[in-house]
Formats: sequence, C-alpha cells, structure tokens
Amino acid sequence: MVTTLAICRRELRAYFTTPLAYVFIVIFVAMNGATAFFFGGLFDRGQADMTSLFSMLPWLYLFLIPAVAMRLWAEERKSGTLELLMTLPVSTTSAVFGKFLAAWVFSGIALSLTFPVWITVNWLGNPDNGIILASYIGGLLMAGSYLAIGGFVSALTRNQVIAFVVGAAVIFLFMMSSLDLILAAFRGWAPIFLVEVIQSLSFLVHYDSIVRGVIDLRDLVFYFSIMGVFLFANVVVVDQKRGA
Repeated sequence: MVTTLAICRRELRAYFTTPLAYVFIVIFVAMNGATAFFFGGLFDRGQADMTSLFSMLPWLYLFLIPAVAMRLWAEERKSGTLELLMTLPVSTTSAVFGKFLAAWVFSGIALSLTFPVWITVNWLGNPDNGIILASYIGGLLMAGSYLAIGGFVSALTRNQVIAFVVGAAVIFLFMMSSLDLILAAFRGWAPIFLVEVIQSLSFLVHYDSIVRGVIDLRDLVFYFSIMGVFLFANVVVVDQKRGA
C-alpha cells in the first residue's frame, strides 16, 4: 500500500507539472457549465436541479477520460521509462493500481470543480441534494470504470493516439450495449438470459439508476467489477511486457 500511494503521488505530480492537467480541467468544467446553463437551459426550465449536467456527463467522459488514460502506460513505453520503473522494487500490481488511483483522483478533482453549479441550483431553489450527491458518486464510479478500460488499452500500445481511439471505442461499445438496435440482433437467436447480460453491461443503465438517487448494490458491484477485471488485465499485460 505504501508503494502504491508513492506511485500515486508521483503520477499526480506528473499531471500538474504539464499543461495537460490544466487544459483538461478547464475544458471539462467549461463544457459542464455550458451543458448545465446553456444547452440544458437551467434558468429557462424553472427547475433547480443538475439533471442536464449529469445526463451529459457520460458523453463528456467518453472523450475526456480516454485522453487522461491514454498516457498511463503508452507514454512510459514510448519514452522507455517503463523498463526503469519495472527495475525498481515495485510490484506490477502496485504500479498499475497506483497509476490508476492517481488518474481517478485527478478525475475526481475535475468533477468536484463543478461545485459552483451545485451552489447555484441551491441558491435558485430547493433541489434534492441527496440525488445530486448520488449523481456525483455515479459520475466518480463511471470515471473509474472508464479509466480502468483506458489504462488496459494504454498498456497494449506505445502510441497514445491509438490508445485514445481504441479506449474510447471500447467504452462506447459498453455504453451502447443496452440499445434496442443492439439487443434486437441477439433476441432472434440468443437465450433471454444472454440478452439480459448484454443489456446489463451498459454503463448507462447503471448510471441512470444512480442519478435517480437509488444507489443499488448491483450497480456498485457492476462498476467495481469492471474496474477489477480491467485492472487485472492491465497487470497481466504489463507483466508480459516486463518479462519480455
């Protein structure tokens, strides 16, 4: 755990020593603000809530989170620092989890900076703050799942652009797995339980449940399972690179 936290601190410092962190945060906060106040019509709807912001969050994450994740391992491989990292007395699991944790904390910082919108809706009316808090938790869990997928893809290549595109594509497939168009392709021949499994793999299904204020154990299990599976796969890939 000490090693993991040390790597996490190292990665967080690396984020904030480059313009990447500040550019990401500015774009993320600006796009969320535009979504809530302009496209979502916060003042025109006459309803004090953050529905418009959180309804668009998965789609903003689709482009912004892979941009954070793409550098986790691809940059290490391209610059040759992966070999140096692997020669240190650090387990692969600690390295993978430390990098993931740093990216997750960074994403959480960016999400928390949307708090002025929360303050605004409380000033305008009496929103259900329990639902808003649940939505923030849902957003954080979704960011962690996206990062786990993006980190795994980043470990497969040394090209950050490829890591970004493939990571976003994989996340998009998970998001779209609940669409009727996708499910219809399986209903004709697949058993019902398989169709239900495919539908349950959608991030949107579980996220929508949480943003309604219902934090179900099944939704938590889903998100942590996605993180666990892809972090394990990340460890396997990095171990193979280490052995090579």
